[in-house]
Amino acid sequence: MAPGEEKSLGGSKKRKRESFSTAKGGGGPKSKGATKPHMKGSEKPLKRASEKSIKPGHGAAAADVGGEKKKKKEPKTPRERRLAAKEMSESRKRKRKPNYDLERDLALLWEKMRCYNISKEERSKFVTQALQKMNGKFLEIAGSHVSARVLQTCIKYCSQSERDSIFDALRPHFLTLIRKKYAVHLVKKLLDTATKKQLEWFISSLHGHVASLLRHTVGSAVVEHVFHLANGCQKQSLLMEMYSTELQLFKDLTVANTGRLVDIISKLGLQKSSVLQHMTLTIQPLLEKGIVDYSIVHTALIEYFTIADKSSATDVIQQLIPLLVQGSSVSDESEPLTAPDLSKKNKSKRKRSAEPLLVRMMHSRDGLKLGILCIKHGTAKERKKIVKGMKGHIRKLAFDQYGSLLLICILSIVDDTKLVTKIVIQELQKMLKELVLDKNGRRLLLQLLHPQCPRYLSPDDLACLNYDVPSLALQESQSGHEFSFMSFNGEESQECSDNKADTSNHNKNAEECEKTTQLPVGSKKDPSLRRHELLVDSALAESLFETCIANVGQLLRSNFGKEVIYEVAVGGSEGALQSLSDKTDALHEAIASLAAVPKPKNPKRSMFSRTSILAGPSENLSSTALTSLPLYGKQLYKGSATYGPKGTALR
Repeated sequence: MAPGEEKSLGGSKKRKRESFSTAKGGGGPKSKGATKPHMKGSEKPLKRASEKSIKPGHGAAAADVGGEKKKKKEPKTPRERRLAAKEMSESRKRKRKPNYDLERDLALLWEKMRCYNISKEERSKFVTQALQKMNGKFLEIAGSHVSARVLQTCIKYCSQSERDSIFDALRPHFLTLIRKKYAVHLVKKLLDTATKKQLEWFISSLHGHVASLLRHTVGSAVVEHVFHLANGCQKQSLLMEMYSTELQLFKDLTVANTGRLVDIISKLGLQKSSVLQHMTLTIQPLLEKGIVDYSIVHTALIEYFTIADKSSATDVIQQLIPLLVQGSSVSDESEPLTAPDLSKKNKSKRKRSAEPLLVRMMHSRDGLKLGILCIKHGTAKERKKIVKGMKGHIRKLAFDQYGSLLLICILSIVDDTKLVTKIVIQELQKMLKELVLDKNGRRLLLQLLHPQCPRYLSPDDLACLNYDVPSLALQESQSGHEFSFMSFNGEESQECSDNKADTSNHNKNAEECEKTTQLPVGSKKDPSLRRHELLVDSALAESLFETCIANVGQLLRSNFGKEVIYEVAVGGSEGALQSLSDKTDALHEAIASLAAVPKPKNPKRSMFSRTSILAGPSENLSSTALTSLPLYGKQLYKGSATYGPKGTALR
């Protein structure tokens, strides 16, 4: 390339840089001898910045006119910035929410009406104002996060006429509101305050939608809530839709026929196979979604087992067992429990389901029956998982009416006594005194001291412990295995309960009752050996003796503690505590020393006088002292001063 051409190329690059800096408003130094840049498509050269008589930097200001406008709108102080941000957010909310201004006004009224230090007149005034603002917009407000809560508070404090007007306004839209996340709480509040006619109308409006609502994550809670509020006939009408297609389509059949499923099939002449198929299609999605912690589902499953064949019942039980430990640490043993590996969704699920399903099911008798069935017909490995899943929840179950019966079932069936001792027995040892004095907790200790005694367990409780699926029970009886905890009739239980006055007769009948105790399903270990390992080898018996000796007076005066101290003092049934003769003698001495306390001359009479006064020597016990003793305590105390070898005076 020629040197002249190189010079011209260098000059053109230099001119381009100058033109770019001028357009940008730089006003930088210009090279001498640089030619004027020409405009594209025009022969007229561009004027320089000096010819325009514009000061350096003025071009930049002209180019950024829009920027100056923005700077004028931008707030300078922090307060102005906050106000500007608030205005912007409110403008966006108005565009997104058509009832934004109404919701804001309702929120202000809500803060006033829900205060505790406000008078009824002022609260009713605020409630009336809020309802006037919401009039005609109840459906839109019911689905809102904030305003739905305002409407719930209004329903709580408003008059019955205002409540009826709200119910009538939302009446055509209940099936839609049931499936909404926030409106479902409003529907529950309306049902809690509804009249009998309104509740009856609501239950009738659910006809044909019960099965589909139970599969819905939000709607299932409303069906369960209605099931608790309904009476017997209304509950049966809700359940019968899950039994058959005919009962779901024809409403008159559900009203005319009530009772057990087997009786309904025989009355209406329904085909058992079609009913079983329909119930399987209804129950299967509930099991797949894990919606098993509702009372209506428990009752439906129990009715299903009454007509299910062997394979169908086994399949349902096998699907139930993995769900029982859902929510516990055992359910996810294969997955690491470290926080970084868990997603936010899994963390929230863990918080919501802090308790395993088995614990949540113990609020109904049918839920207890399902739990007992799963323990009876589960394998040894599945039973271990169930017991491990109960870790940390033993206290809650022990003091619960149905949870204590579930623990009795575990103590009577599970052969892995080391695991049961680690999870259950060691937890019970920490609260022995509370258990002895509690109505439900004492039954666990009495089960180990005197198993399946009708004196301590009611016929309904024994029926729950003996419950089994008819098809599976028939299979066990044909194969030669016993499946019931105890086979007893009304005469035997009446005999055992009527023998409270005579110890010798009681012992004979107790032996007869014990002979009828049978080995539960799937249990291979001898019941007496299992009982010895749980009671004696686990050191539970020693702790029980120490508790009875330390609190002998309190236990004898209590209605529930006297039964436990009696069984401990006599050594349990079949001589279960014979190996702890020293502890037994110490307990006898403590009882005798308490009975030998002299009677006060002028005792103060009170409402507790019959059970709070122990007086006189052991040979001359007063009638008030005898009322505070356990069953058959008269013979126990009369022989306490001169008892001979181990327990001879007690027997």
